[in-house]
Amino acid sequence: MIKTLLIANRGEIARRVMRTAKRMGIRTVAVYSEADAEAPHVREADEAILLGPAPASESYLLADKIIEAAIVTGADAIHPGYGFLSENAGFAEACAKNNIIFVGPSPEAIRAMGLKDQAKALMEKAGVPVTPGYHGENQEPAHLAAEAGRIGYPVLIKAVAGGGGKGMRKVEAADDFLAALDSCKRESSKSFGDDRVLIEKFITNPRHIEVQVFGDSRGRVIHLYERDCSLQRRHQKVIEEAPAPGMTPNVRQAMCSAAINAARAVNYVGAGTVEFIVDGSGALREDGFFFMEMNTRLQVEHPVTEMVTGLDLVELQLKVAAGGSVTEQDTIRLSGHAMEARLYAEDPVAGFLPSTGPLERLEFPEAAAGRRVDTGVEEGGEVSLFYDPMIAKLIARGESRLEAAHALAEMIDDLIVYPVRTNAGFLRRTVLHEDFLAARLSTGFIEANIDALVPAAVNPADAAFAVLGALDLRPVLGGSLDPFEAADGWRLNASPRLEHRFVVGEETFTVALGRGPRSLTVTALGQTAELRAVSLENLDQGYGFTAHVYGEAVSAVCEALEAGMLVSCQGRSTLFAYDNPEAAADALEAGDVIKAPMPGKVLAVHVKAGDSVTKGQALVVLEAMKMEHALAAPRDGVIGELTVEAGGQVAEGDVLVALEALEDVAA
Repeated sequence: MIKTLLIANRGEIARRVMRTAKRMGIRTVAVYSEADAEAPHVREADEAILLGPAPASESYLLADKIIEAAIVTGADAIHPGYGFLSENAGFAEACAKNNIIFVGPSPEAIRAMGLKDQAKALMEKAGVPVTPGYHGENQEPAHLAAEAGRIGYPVLIKAVAGGGGKGMRKVEAADDFLAALDSCKRESSKSFGDDRVLIEKFITNPRHIEVQVFGDSRGRVIHLYERDCSLQRRHQKVIEEAPAPGMTPNVRQAMCSAAINAARAVNYVGAGTVEFIVDGSGALREDGFFFMEMNTRLQVEHPVTEMVTGLDLVELQLKVAAGGSVTEQDTIRLSGHAMEARLYAEDPVAGFLPSTGPLERLEFPEAAAGRRVDTGVEEGGEVSLFYDPMIAKLIARGESRLEAAHALAEMIDDLIVYPVRTNAGFLRRTVLHEDFLAARLSTGFIEANIDALVPAAVNPADAAFAVLGALDLRPVLGGSLDPFEAADGWRLNASPRLEHRFVVGEETFTVALGRGPRSLTVTALGQTAELRAVSLENLDQGYGFTAHVYGEAVSAVCEALEAGMLVSCQGRSTLFAYDNPEAAADALEAGDVIKAPMPGKVLAVHVKAGDSVTKGQALVVLEAMKMEHALAAPRDGVIGELTVEAGGQVAEGDVLVALEALEDVAA
């Protein structure tokens, strides 16, 4: 039995592993960077060791320091979580050399599955179906281009050492191949220190279905059924669910058997996931899935498997690592349906740019049966630019898929996050989209429906709640609320009407609240919403409104801040700032400058002073939160000033490029 467990990770997964370890009576040790000194996972551990500065390369990726921390604290096992060193064979070997249990597979298994080209060759020998493609050693661009032509477009270029959606490019035509190859190799080299790639046939209308497997030291391997992870953006998973929609007993048997064969081929011990690309052009077929890769660790989406099997995967990991056996296959049953949504600190309205900073307000849904929130942050903390921008995982279970989807949407409705922007509204629209609810899924689902999935920056319902909140109606309680009956000077000789001016972001607008024959109306940004049966509730922080808007019951929480009204509605938290002339002047000036939307490193500067540019032209490329972001010209013009150069660091709001004023250009 493991007595002391060091968790070589941070945030949500560190807390999740710690929760199970504590329940099992295992002492826990956390490691942390200087940026995480006040993080929840540090506070909740029995002991914590500082590794170094904030960058992962100077803290969480320092294998020697983590081993030293384990020795100093008397840890007899290390759980790597996911990411960082979780699939590092050298780290697993270092654990073994120091008589420390690595909670994961052997170094040999990690290496065998770590390089995609070698793994695919191994799978072919094991009889596991693989996607047609080129997995050879010749990395000359001309040779790779010829192989892509032989395979037939569209193709997928993938980093040999890749993972997490990094180093992957879809190419539609031969003319685009070399540029995509160069971009893929550059990203792969930065992320993995290896720029080699392989090429695969891109499966039209693909689905991504994976199988959770577990092996023990006695050579037994079982599966815990499948998960569907088809909903992705830029190859990053967004929504995961179990079981896979449309799965039949025959296809499940074929796919799970293939996954077990894949694990047995490398004598796999511990938790692993075998991922398949699946032909989703019609009904699932026994010959319609192909091995993609094996993740030799616990997956981010493991909670959906736990919700439908009733098993604690971390508990099973710890038992197997200590020499125990896997559960008998015939005892594992599927029950109900579960979905997980990844709540990210990013702004869909601004092209999904990362959003970092303090979490002044952070409220998650209340705990309830069939609902779970896994998070590594709390109110008063912050989203750091140094690590993955995931705030939390929201998991919901229902007896049916539709029940799970609606339960997940309800969880999103109860979120409050401010001032960091999130993808919550985007997630809600996704799980309630008619095609998603009908299980018409593919990895291209989000891209194909992006306009319908990204909410407007402001909608009339939110604006209505902002106006009601601004009136400070907390003393007025009851089933039905008519603001025009308040003795506060609202009534005029004309039809009752109240106007408020707000600023959201850089846009100033007027919200007009009027009274119809049986309802209130609100007009904002050219749209009018009708509100019926408005009710009000006092809350610990602020107050809540519920109204029928366009026939739908909509609830919101309003909080009066010094700058304006914070309205949290359907996953969106929007500050309706009170009109400020200085803010309006700043907004007018914004058309002449390009500011850093987040802290980051300047990767490239594509222009110089005096260059003529066109609207939408990429001027500067930033790297933040492990992703590249191209900043474009807001209008046609001439570069007046550059304040940055490649390799420099910038803070959020820094002016990077200034265009000459329009009147100067005209002169």
